[in-house]
Amino acid sequence: MATMNAPANERRHIPERRNSGSALHSTHFSVTDWVAMVLMIVGGINWGLVGAFEFDLVAALFGDRTIWSRLVYALVGIASLYGIYLLSKMAARQH
Repeated sequence: MATMNAPANERRHIPERRNSGSALHSTHFSVTDWVAMVLMIVGGINWGLVGAFEFDLVAALFGDRTIWSRLVYALVGIASLYGIYLLSKMAARQH
């Protein structure tokens, strides 16, 4: 009978895993974080297409040097600057 209660006693000594997870598991992304990530992905895909095929998807969709394409380029640039901040915030959570 003493061995049947042993797991229950041992469980009390196991630290709570939900609160002591790594920084990557406890990271919560805000809406701003997600929007920045999506814009950075769009920018990365666009630059990949430019590099591989000399095809500018943003210019093809919104016109070459129009206000709309310039707005998309500006938003991608701002998102990448925000990505630097986001990366530093994630690195700080690990320490």
